[in-house]
Amino acid sequence: MTELERRIKAKIPGEDTGIEVRHTMCDICSPGMHCGINAYIKDGKVIKIEGIDGHPVSDGRLCTKGMANREYIYREDRIKTPLRRIGKRGEGKFEPISWDEAYAEIAKQLNARKETYGPESVAFYSGYSKWYRQTLRRLAYAFGSPNYGCESSACYTAAFMAWKMAAGEQGDPDMENSDLFLGWAFNPFYSRYMGAKHAMELKEKGLKFIIVDTRRTPTSEKLADLFLQPKSGTDGALAHAIANVLIENGWIDKPYIDKYVYGFEEYAEYVKQFNETNVEELTGVPYELVVKAAQMIHENPKMSCNESSAPLCHHRNGLQNYRSVMALLAITGNFDRTGGQILNPHTFMHVACGFETREHDYLYENRPKEAKEPVGAERFPLWNYLEGEMQAMDMPRQILEGKPYPLRAIFALGLNGRMFPDSGRMFKALESLDFFVDTDLFLTDTAKWADIVLPACSSFERGEFKPYHGGLAWYTSPVIERIGEAKSDVEICTELARVMDLPDEVLKKGYEYFIQHYILDDFHVTVDELKKVELPVKIAEVTHHKDMEMLEKGLPTLTGKFELKSAIIERHPEWGLDPLPTYRQPLNDADPEKYPFVFTSGSRIPGAIHSRLHKVPRNRSLRPDPMADMNLGDCEKLGVKEGDLITISTEKGSLTVKVHPTLTVQEGLVNLFHGYSEADAESIMDGDHLDPYSGFPAYRSTRCAVKKA
Repeated sequence: MTELERRIKAKIPGEDTGIEVRHTMCDICSPGMHCGINAYIKDGKVIKIEGIDGHPVSDGRLCTKGMANREYIYREDRIKTPLRRIGKRGEGKFEPISWDEAYAEIAKQLNARKETYGPESVAFYSGYSKWYRQTLRRLAYAFGSPNYGCESSACYTAAFMAWKMAAGEQGDPDMENSDLFLGWAFNPFYSRYMGAKHAMELKEKGLKFIIVDTRRTPTSEKLADLFLQPKSGTDGALAHAIANVLIENGWIDKPYIDKYVYGFEEYAEYVKQFNETNVEELTGVPYELVVKAAQMIHENPKMSCNESSAPLCHHRNGLQNYRSVMALLAITGNFDRTGGQILNPHTFMHVACGFETREHDYLYENRPKEAKEPVGAERFPLWNYLEGEMQAMDMPRQILEGKPYPLRAIFALGLNGRMFPDSGRMFKALESLDFFVDTDLFLTDTAKWADIVLPACSSFERGEFKPYHGGLAWYTSPVIERIGEAKSDVEICTELARVMDLPDEVLKKGYEYFIQHYILDDFHVTVDELKKVELPVKIAEVTHHKDMEMLEKGLPTLTGKFELKSAIIERHPEWGLDPLPTYRQPLNDADPEKYPFVFTSGSRIPGAIHSRLHKVPRNRSLRPDPMADMNLGDCEKLGVKEGDLITISTEKGSLTVKVHPTLTVQEGLVNLFHGYSEADAESIMDGDHLDPYSGFPAYRSTRCAVKKA
């Protein structure tokens, strides 16, 4: 082998090897990360990837998902041309067509639905990824439909609602200056790996950790000074019990409460019922550990908190659970204070970067004024009041029932039918539509039900604006040519708007116009300038926190205070919701004798997010088979061992999967990871087992039975 051949084999960049390193980012995961990638390119193809040293989020590191990008973008099932269905829905039979044909058919069908049923009969839906959502929302509104919605109908938004009710805006933990971190459902080793590194570093410097989780995780084992393991969905009861101990012992900041907190007296009276007589029965946590947690909070007065938006909110009492945990910050005086939780308004795509933009103007300035209420508005009035967009968890019901009005077509980007509880009902809804368009990189299980399928780009094949914490921003450029005839999601939305000649000139001008005139103009920087930089650069000065400044000014709530009692709900008794963060048991109403176990499907595994990487062989190899985690004691009673088949049954149906005996889950809990086509966890869940406050599905609290298969 020659020296040049060795250099090529080693993937060493250089003119002689023809290998070039270009910069982009991973968007397999959520906008909270978007880690930097060095893409090694030879002959127009990615041959290697690694992290970018100095990147503000990842600093040279990548997780198992990020490392999968090369295999991900070159998957054999990439869609390379627009497709038109020629078989039955779900059969997966298509013929290639041109973009012009695709746009013409979409325009014709959507306009026909609009003419017959009204613009609200067409829904515009976003799954993953999320980078294009502002443009899709604007497309929906330009069409005249109120029905823009997204997978955040089941992810994050309930947490944002809870923050808006309590403080008017999101609060983030000031961990660096805390004495104690309350990590409620905090598992960064699986879901935010750089957060794990940061937490380990702070622990070495003396930060104390209380970790609360239904499962034992790397976080509970590596970080916890105290570990609390409540039953699934009982977080609210546990938080109230801790609050009661704090209040009874006077371990609260009463002057702070009197000046800045609304509803304390009623809240304090309510939490008295969560005490030594019932907390272990309700939550599974011994009362002495509740007292110990309260003592740690008292002894470490500067407390910040993680209240994970998925584990806490994926119950029918989820939003109230979240509010209950947040209340601990208010009664200890740890909101708007150094070392506690600090108000941090969103900059872009629900990411707080320390500076404000006019993204909100772009999102809402063309919202139709005379439109009907969006899907889910009647059923989830608090969601509608705070979010004003479609609650997509109600979409399959409305399609099938036609009430309060018909929903006859969906234009979707990245729709995943398997994320809907009772996913079979969702696929029935898709089958009953007049017209369904899906856009994706791959011919997914859901795309097979579409009339038209459009091929999307990966982040390696397009550019995107991305801001980061500290006032930083970047605009990536393509590092490879597009695969087949794929287009970026924002191009698809913009070009369709032009074909349909929708009354929105700003939308028609495209994504870069939006970024330039609604974001960058305020900071005197251009898209072209950002495209030339190697790494994110500072474009804005960050407003630094001043203790109590927001509280003194008055929070953007109806009372101007941190609200333990929601003034919004208080003023709308017709909604039938509780202003206080009251607790109700989380499980569905199935017979507990017939269904003695609790079924949960919301947990994460390191090698996948939803079902996006299950067809990447190396990632799939980390957990090749659908497998349910069960406690060793339960497995012994059932007479099953590692790899044996079990049948999990609910009122909706049953699944047969392998079992993994473990001590990481409690007795009585059955944890099945989601996203597997051959064992769809959501298919045996009740599509109407939803949180009446947020509409979120109860992925983590369904009664079930288990037997050896």
